[in-house]
Amino acid sequence: MNKTTFHISQMDCSSEEQMIRMKLEGFDEVKQLIFDISNRKLEVYHTTGVEDIHQAIHELGLKDELKGTEEAELPIAGDDEAQQRNILWWVLGINFTFFVVEMTTGWISNSMGLIADSLDMLADSIVYGLSLLVVGSTAIRKKKVAKASGYFQMALALIGFSEVLRRFFSDSETPLFQFMIIVSVFALLGNLVSLWLINKNQSKEAHMQASAIFTSNDIIVNGGVILAGSLVYFLNSKWPDLVIGGLVFAFVIQGAFRILKLSK
Repeated sequence: MNKTTFHISQMDCSSEEQMIRMKLEGFDEVKQLIFDISNRKLEVYHTTGVEDIHQAIHELGLKDELKGTEEAELPIAGDDEAQQRNILWWVLGINFTFFVVEMTTGWISNSMGLIADSLDMLADSIVYGLSLLVVGSTAIRKKKVAKASGYFQMALALIGFSEVLRRFFSDSETPLFQFMIIVSVFALLGNLVSLWLINKNQSKEAHMQASAIFTSNDIIVNGGVILAGSLVYFLNSKWPDLVIGGLVFAFVIQGAFRILKLSK
């Protein structure tokens, strides 16, 4: 058995992990993948040469670097998969619920920040859904699901981004800061619960660590929308809401591009 170590600079959350897993799905020589998201490291246990594996990872455009190959024993997998899947289902449910809540209240309150944050929640739901709903499916089916999800996410983000631009250059209404702050506080609490559930598992496995990083990033976005709502109140201006909305939409679009790479 061979173990090849890669350093992947742009692997910083569970979406990149799922991209790599799905890309290498059809490689019979790959026996196990071990991810260290915090250190941007991937260990691939395989039986033959690494050239084709390296090429497949390189096609994802995540700035990979092959660090070396050595002989190694195949690690024994953990036995707490059911508990981890249960936690990820809860996290998926929380993310999708707040996608619906923030999308609805975002339109009511005229806040692009809330709408953008809702799409960020949807992006998380897509990632978790891809890893849970199609477990055991063929690589072809997973790629079809990823392609449909990526195009859907891209379309929503582009519509939202175009609306941000329209409001920049028109006399649009100032958003209701009360909705922005209150709803974002509840979304923040939802993400804190998600992070608590993930950390409670105390798993050292990559997909759980990646989920913790992903949720931590969501907490930062929630804080950004709360800050934008406060600035809307103090400045009596729509600009803070549009700025945070534009930034989050840009991140969502970037994530959609990464998901679409899976369908190639």
